Amino acid sequence: MSRHLVLAGGGHAHMMIMRDLKRFIQPGHRVTLVSPDPYHYYSGMGPGLLGGTYRPQQVRFHVQRMVEDRGGTFVADRVVQIDGAHRQLWLASGRRLSYDVVSFNTGSNVPLAALHADAGVTPVKPIKHLLRVRDTILNAPKADSLKLLVVGGGPAGVELAGNLWRLVEKAGHSAEITLLAGRKLLGAFPDGVRRRVLQSLQQRGIAVREGVHATHLADQKAQLTDGSVVPFDFALVATGVKPSSLFGDSGLSIGADGGLLVNRNLQSVDFPELFGGGDCISFQPRPLPKVGVYAVRQNPILLANLLAALENRTLQPFRPQSAYLLILNLGDGRGVLNRGWLTFASKWVFTLKDRIDRAFMERFQVSGELDEIDSDLKR
Repeated sequence: MSRHLVLAGGGHAHMMIMRDLKRFIQPGHRVTLVSPDPYHYYSGMGPGLLGGTYRPQQVRFHVQRMVEDRGGTFVADRVVQIDGAHRQLWLASGRRLSYDVVSFNTGSNVPLAALHADAGVTPVKPIKHLLRVRDTILNAPKADSLKLLVVGGGPAGVELAGNLWRLVEKAGHSAEITLLAGRKLLGAFPDGVRRRVLQSLQQRGIAVREGVHATHLADQKAQLTDGSVVPFDFALVATGVKPSSLFGDSGLSIGADGGLLVNRNLQSVDFPELFGGGDCISFQPRPLPKVGVYAVRQNPILLANLLAALENRTLQPFRPQSAYLLILNLGDGRGVLNRGWLTFASKWVFTLKDRIDRAFMERFQVSGELDEIDSDLKR
């Protein structure tokens, strides 16, 4: 029996499904991907995109072509409401889309409202924002000394600050880079990680301010909790991510962070035909950090469970690992690796990260995208 699967979002957790779409199409099922953009940018290589290590074609997936080349349908739109009782999605265009099974991988965003941020402030997500920031900085007059600000002392903030340094160094610009780390730089990580990162940033003249938070980011000035003011030409915000309000606004059960509440099968606790993965979900068995490794590891489970849901078969549980490998790209050719008690910092660590990231991209990039990369690199 032919049934309709809708994929809302072409993110990390849907990669294997889009690549292996014929497993759905060949039995007669219809598959539709709803995404506002034909490309999905890989967050793990986003700081490298900002710093100029990678070109845009090297860090993105052509999700529209992935789906259409395999017999699916691509809809350039965004889901704004879910009617679980009638199995319908309301899209931003006003269109309604019916489904038999739907899976959400709509990612997350960086909330700016609490910072009273204006249009001159850029959140780290969507990742393609970093490309615009990179181009703007490269095109700035070299006679000007730029004031660059990063807000957020977690892994994303650290990588952004380090790769802003790389960007201005390569471009021959003069810049003052400040990282507002909040209470403590990398406070959730072992001291060995924090110490190595802090040393790397400070040796390159990047000012790291701890113990203060930004309250306002407007008119090219950051107002801080200690009463001081930090001027900036460009500001990047990486203060943590949250799912969109889509699920709560649709009356679905959500977790403490607002993500779609799912059980161990990555299935909505309200409607068995709703699934999700990545940053947009709240895993009911235990909270999961908003890191890409979990979305990537959810791929085979979502693939199996979406097929099973369409064909009324038994579902599989997702069993998240208790510890995960973190490798930070510091922007100076070195990386910091951490897993549990193990910590390293060296050039070979970045080389390892680069190989892992490139291998992941090669698993899912379509052939035309790879040809585009080859052509671009030869220019």
